[in-house]
Amino acid sequence: MNNIDRRTDKRKVGDLGEDIACKFLEKHGFKIVERNYLRKWGELDIVAKKDDTIRFIEVKSINRHTISNGTHVTNSYRPEDNMHPWKLKRLGRAIQTYLLHPPERLFSRAGKKQEINWQLDLITVQIDMDTRKARVEMIENIVI
Repeated sequence: MNNIDRRTDKRKVGDLGEDIACKFLEKHGFKIVERNYLRKWGELDIVAKKDDTIRFIEVKSINRHTISNGTHVTNSYRPEDNMHPWKLKRLGRAIQTYLLHPPERLFSRAGKKQEINWQLDLITVQIDMDTRKARVEMIENIVI
């Protein structure tokens, strides 16, 4: 069998960025509940929990290129520039769906739904594929 990776370069960077974001979150005390929660009206990259709050985390990743003199040139935009109003609307719909039908593990022991505190966060990941290093920043509690 031939296992050819057919993902685009953009998808490879995005997948790597999500993996890096998960490691970052776990290092900072978050528990990953779910990844790539997908509905036709939107996707949640990462659902994590810290303390008593469910965190819906959007990950935006870009590839940084190293040029010969060692200085870094970043794409002409910042990763967070991709948080367009239509993207926020799709995130809002996916969050509503998730909250209406949360996984059983988020229920109280009595089987009744408990009050769920939640927020939307953004993690930006700038990856330098040449040096295999990444810069991660987290913007917390984004208002939709």
